[in-house]
Amino acid sequence: MAGLSYAAGEGGVPLSPLTMGELLDQAAHRFGPRVALISVHQGQTLTFSQLQADVHRTAQALLIHGIAAGDRVGIWSTNCIEWVLLQFAVARIGAISVHINPAYREDELEYTVGHSGCKILFFQSRFRQFDCAASAHAVRQRQGQLQILVEFSGRAVLEESAAMSWEGFLTAATPRVQLPAERTSSVKPSDAASIQYTSGTTGKPKGATLTHFNMVNNGTQVGARLGLTENDRVCLPVPMFHCYGSVIGVIGAFAHGAAIVYPGEGFDAEQCLDAIQTHNCSAFYGVPMMFIALMNHPDFAPERVRSLRTGLMGGAPCPSEVLKAAMQQMHMVELGVVYGMTETSPISLQSLPTDSVEQRSNSVGRPHPHLELKLVDPASGQTVERGVPGELCIRGYSVMQGYWNNSEATAAAIDPQGWMHSGDLAVMREDGCLAVVGRIKDMLIRAGENIYPREIEEFLHGLPEIADAQVFGVPDPLYGEQVGAWIKLRPGAKFDEVALRAACHGRIASYKIPHYVRFVEEYPTTASGKVQKFKMRASEIAARDLTS
Repeated sequence: MAGLSYAAGEGGVPLSPLTMGELLDQAAHRFGPRVALISVHQGQTLTFSQLQADVHRTAQALLIHGIAAGDRVGIWSTNCIEWVLLQFAVARIGAISVHINPAYREDELEYTVGHSGCKILFFQSRFRQFDCAASAHAVRQRQGQLQILVEFSGRAVLEESAAMSWEGFLTAATPRVQLPAERTSSVKPSDAASIQYTSGTTGKPKGATLTHFNMVNNGTQVGARLGLTENDRVCLPVPMFHCYGSVIGVIGAFAHGAAIVYPGEGFDAEQCLDAIQTHNCSAFYGVPMMFIALMNHPDFAPERVRSLRTGLMGGAPCPSEVLKAAMQQMHMVELGVVYGMTETSPISLQSLPTDSVEQRSNSVGRPHPHLELKLVDPASGQTVERGVPGELCIRGYSVMQGYWNNSEATAAAIDPQGWMHSGDLAVMREDGCLAVVGRIKDMLIRAGENIYPREIEEFLHGLPEIADAQVFGVPDPLYGEQVGAWIKLRPGAKFDEVALRAACHGRIASYKIPHYVRFVEEYPTTASGKVQKFKMRASEIAARDLTS
């Protein structure tokens, strides 16, 4: 298949037979006194040995409160130490953690809790100005299977919500009592460990169900390719409810003895800069907008992040100019690019530290070890030639069990041969690297011309006045669609629509020049930092009184 867009991942470490509980036990045995986790905003630090002991106690408390193998445990919170304790404790007893976006409101919470069948819900009292406790109590009254509420707070009992505190939850457990051997030994790598609800653009979110085998191995492979060791500290501002935090971040670090540093509950550029400098972080993980925010922060200075060596940029298309700037200004000479999706645990492609700047800035790397990739024509399903755009499909150990309680959606996503269809359009280069050119649904057609937003975004990122650009299709009665662009300018830049079009003229095809332009300070995003182009499109349609 030399001329076709097919590849199998090479190298890497062997696949691991460990469950998540066994992975933590192995890490505690190998790296016991070394720091595992620093939560800056909580003022707490845990070694691997302390983390293992606290996970053990948390698992005991779950058992005492009646949580059994297969039960679903909801976690509705921003990043904190308790999140990590629950992630491993729930998995250790064979239960399943349900990752719930902290930005969810009451209706979304109720759907997630009800659809997954959560028996217990852990939550923070507030998210920004939203009263999470009140919503948790209301949902519990309407969802009969939700029996227990636990709030991450210092209060013993919240009368208005009948929730116990985290400390109250733990008091039932005795640190010296051993977990029943039959409970931990009965957990298998093939068992479901996590349900992660995807943030869909239409309809209800779907719960991607991941196994211990999925998550342990994907995290291990990511860390191995990045070259993590026990001497690394990873600044992790990405959320735990997402695979980026829970798998790439935590599991990927712990598998290799590296420490995780939470700079705050979520992303804040100043907190990240402080955490990197104070705790000598050698790696930083984020979506492109996080790197942009750090480098454009008024207090950013290269010497503040001199400890950085490596990191990962992913979760959204990575503009080449942003990647190059991060490598130069943030000292991240080994910075890696990753591509993935929740349904593949999540990473399928990752650059190598030895890849050239051109390879890392213009592609999403090479296939992960133990995985197969192919690009197919979305209409015919046939594998396309190299250099031709096709839908990216993945097969191997990382593909999810399926969507929780949704066999129809599972069958639509995973074909009978086991290929997970991503919905992303990509091109396989001659060097084996893949370049993602957009979503099948994002590709726009103007007067019969196929236009890939990523290509235009890359060009716009090369203009010195532009910090970030997002391109999408806007309906047009004459041409079918026109190119729309939302643009963030660099601080102090003087630029308008006329200047933008002048900069594009003669350098990209005229039909690719943005027709609808808006200069913005922020983009609509998910809590994990993914830009929501469908909201930009809807905003343009409403503002310009267009028909979708």
